[in-house]
Amino acid sequence: MNQRQGRFLPTFAALLVSAASCLAQSVMTHHVRDVVRNGNAQANGRLPNNQVLQLDLVLPLRDPSGLKSFLADAYNPSSPNYRQFLTPAEFTARFGPTQEDYDTVLRFATTYGLQVIGGSRDGMEVQVKGTVANIEAAFHVNMRTYQHPTEARTFFSPDHEPKLDLPFNLWHISGLDNFSIPRPLHVSRDEYAAAHGIDADKVVSHATTGSGPSASFLGSDMRAAYYGGTALTGAGQHLGLFEFLGTNLADLNTYYANVHQTNSVPINLISVDGSSTSCVYPGCDDTEQTLDMTQALGMAPGLATLDMYISTTSDVAIISAMTTHNPLPTTIGCSWGWSPVDPSTLDPYFQKMAAQGQNFFAASGDNSTWTKTGNSAAWPADDAYIVSVGGTDLVTASAAGPWKSETAWADSGGGISPDSIAIPSWQKLAGVINSSNKGSTTLRDGPDVAANANFTFYTCANKRACLANTYGGTSFAAPMWAGFIALANQQFAQSNPGQTIGFINPNIYSQNISGGALTSAYAADFHDTTSGTSGSFSAVTGFDLVTGWGSPQAALINALTGPPSPSFTISASPTSRSVTQGSQGVFTITTAIVNGFDAAVSLSASGLPTGANATFNPTSIAAPGSGSSTLTISTSSTTPAGTYNITITGIGNGVTQTTPIALTVTAPQPVYTISASPNTFTVLRGGAAGTSKISAAVTQGSPTIALSASGVPSRVTVTFTPTSITGSTTSTMTVTANKRARAGTYTITVNGTSGSTSVPTTVHLTVQ
Repeated sequence: MNQRQGRFLPTFAALLVSAASCLAQSVMTHHVRDVVRNGNAQANGRLPNNQVLQLDLVLPLRDPSGLKSFLADAYNPSSPNYRQFLTPAEFTARFGPTQEDYDTVLRFATTYGLQVIGGSRDGMEVQVKGTVANIEAAFHVNMRTYQHPTEARTFFSPDHEPKLDLPFNLWHISGLDNFSIPRPLHVSRDEYAAAHGIDADKVVSHATTGSGPSASFLGSDMRAAYYGGTALTGAGQHLGLFEFLGTNLADLNTYYANVHQTNSVPINLISVDGSSTSCVYPGCDDTEQTLDMTQALGMAPGLATLDMYISTTSDVAIISAMTTHNPLPTTIGCSWGWSPVDPSTLDPYFQKMAAQGQNFFAASGDNSTWTKTGNSAAWPADDAYIVSVGGTDLVTASAAGPWKSETAWADSGGGISPDSIAIPSWQKLAGVINSSNKGSTTLRDGPDVAANANFTFYTCANKRACLANTYGGTSFAAPMWAGFIALANQQFAQSNPGQTIGFINPNIYSQNISGGALTSAYAADFHDTTSGTSGSFSAVTGFDLVTGWGSPQAALINALTGPPSPSFTISASPTSRSVTQGSQGVFTITTAIVNGFDAAVSLSASGLPTGANATFNPTSIAAPGSGSSTLTISTSSTTPAGTYNITITGIGNGVTQTTPIALTVTAPQPVYTISASPNTFTVLRGGAAGTSKISAAVTQGSPTIALSASGVPSRVTVTFTPTSITGSTTSTMTVTANKRARAGTYTITVNGTSGSTSVPTTVHLTVQ
């Protein structure tokens, strides 16, 4: 079949689909750039018909107004549904596409020759790839090339908005243009100096106070400055990083080796659409990816996992995976910027994250006041349902020491949404926007929060020499904040297992300002940055469009989670033990205080096997709930052999904690001897057999003893009748010698085996 014939097939199939749907549907988001629409980008060709593109077909929310109502309820502290978040499956059932609609899109894709390569109903997307010819037929567009108006390259784009033969609208089609190439939001001191016409050595006006080489800051320094404690490490939490390139974990290992630290958090590199997860310099630069990891891990060194979600082609594929992956990343850092045709593209996913209790932290950028496109482009940092993170210039009291002072970073991105995103309800609170900060009362303002972004960090990348005090940017601050909220989620989960604090913006705004005035909690929860300017805006008291509310203090964790509840932990040593029937196993049960727990802890055991009992000495661990007890588990001779999972429960002051132990019960090894009578005899070659009686004397157990012989000479045969004996039976050992057997005297070993026990006796045989 030639190419021309092949192009007719989708068209004919499209007629069949169109006949069923009657009218071609549109896509609910825009796909044609203003520069294409208004002719500012000069058309210079068409994409080849056989060129293959990879696209994401995004289905719309089923009930967008219902989702907004759900979010308003879930983030209302006075509602009984406060923080009652959804699982991905629950979200799909209420707000996602129906199975019928999802299957319809799958059929549509294959009808037009598009290969389905990924996606899921829970992810609201179908990943496909296909030739330009098939894509043009499927979406009724022409894929043209244009001269980029600000970059020395061409880009491709549809020449008009797509339409498709479906019985409903799609939400979006990702991958139809490459006008905006995602860029990492770190910046080097040399780049900053060149842009501002100054000497690079004068960029950092103060000596840094970090614990890394040349006094540079490490991720652990940020933890010391902004948290300062040791109790919370992010244990049990899964943190995600949004990445448009893979990485080389050798660079992360070099970082930890050079600073004499150890990373114990598993790193998962997750390709969300078949993109490579590797990054080999010079073809790929992993500076951003590695620094994202060091900042997240530095703040939360005890995470359950750090998951890198990677695609080189699709923002939709990354964020869709982040809303469906198991385990779900509950706090996410994004240090990349790009400009979609339509800034509402990812809104359903950001709202889904809020409904699932996730936080998405986006770097606000490194080129001062926000613009719609270019290096100062705001998106995604100006989306309403993300936490936008600006930059500061931090000084600590000492290496690995506490916070000392902070000013606004001179290039912190921020301002009023250039994408015309409406102001969210939490920014409408009286006093948030005022004449001092010069924000908008109708459009989204940002950033929301901030953290250190100056050129004061230690970085390792590209398997080259590591650098000190060279790179900065809000790309350091976003994963730092993601790690900080992992600490808050850990504390919240201690009293609310499996739950998270959810999207923080509604909380932090309402906690920081009330009745038009700053609250007393604000000064305890945030470092308010009140000096410094970036672009059109300056840092002022309270909220501003350079640093938002400022950088975090440890008290913010309590403000977001509520004071930590007194509790305790319980553990066993050893965690498993093997005993024989009728004997005892001894364990030590230990409790430890959490958050000032001061009650006695009573102990019990469940899951014991038949015929076994447990005793604790003492039966409870006295207040303040920190100590140990000896657990003795006694088994009987009738306790069935096997391995039992036993749960040890501690209860005190209404708090219940458990720990598992494993008890393996085995049957006692039998104790016996065997003997032969007679144990010396003679047989004639080719003549009559010789016999001996084999018997057993048993002193423990009731074994069945299988008999065998070793050391039997050639052409001599030994048999046992019966082949096994007990303590009350005997077996006849019969020995015959072939006429060609060699004459001589031999020692034969008779073995009696029961289970793992084997007992020998010897018989002296003479062959004549």
